[in-house]
Amino acid sequence: MADAATGEGARPVVSRRREVSHTSARSLLTTLLGEYVRPRGEPVWTSVLVEALAQFGVEEKSARQALARVGAEGWLVSERVGRRVRWDLTRPGRRLLTEGAERIYGFGSDERPWEGNWLLILVSVPEAKRDLRHRLRTRLSWAGFGSPEAGVWITPHPDRETEALEVLKDLELAADAMSFTASYGAVGSAEAMVARAWDLRELEERYEAFIDEFAGLDPRGGDAVLQAQTRLVHEWRRFPFLDPRLPRELLPANWSGAQAAELFHRRHVEWRPVARRRWAELLSGEGGT
Repeated sequence: MADAATGEGARPVVSRRREVSHTSARSLLTTLLGEYVRPRGEPVWTSVLVEALAQFGVEEKSARQALARVGAEGWLVSERVGRRVRWDLTRPGRRLLTEGAERIYGFGSDERPWEGNWLLILVSVPEAKRDLRHRLRTRLSWAGFGSPEAGVWITPHPDRETEALEVLKDLELAADAMSFTASYGAVGSAEAMVARAWDLRELEERYEAFIDEFAGLDPRGGDAVLQAQTRLVHEWRRFPFLDPRLPRELLPANWSGAQAAELFHRRHVEWRPVARRRWAELLSGEGGT
């Protein structure tokens, strides 16, 4: 296998924007790596990955391009065995996929009591620096912060201050920013502030679409279950980057996110044995290059 000089020690390229993008060969490949390759801990032939991606309509050329791209980003390393090529996760790639698995499989099942405290970040960026404003908004939004007013960012999770500080340092905004931990006062309402800071309606529509797609799905046979399980994980892995995980007290009544989380965890456990058995069958019958 390759050493550090071939990327084994380099940190893979990670794009959170890609996590919520539409289905692509590259994003589907990442899902397959996390759901099936990572748990087995062994290399996989190119032909297996190409065949698996073909089940989702990905052409061979696109599948091979996705493999090359993910390898170039530091997630995978290739090894030629005669005329064939097999791929293995790099140490950094395996670590990041493990972290991602913890986030995906734990999301929606780790609700903790809320003590009523908010973290506020005050940071001002001149209107003329539109690119910087966009980068700040993107990164704090990814971290679960909302902005009810220009220059004000809030989250009901005070423990995210370290992450916010890292963002501000990276963008060279930390020196002039301020942070506070506080409870909501008597003026106005927390509900109105939440409505201004986050678009929960759009998020709930995404959850309802997820429920509509998977609640009545009843796949039969190894390939059908493998496809259903892969699609389930692929769609669910976007929500940790979209949902700010507001406490139940701040969410609308009958919040669809709770139902979607229950559905994901139930289906994932239900389909996992057959899906992994079918993946093992693909490995045992591999061929090609």
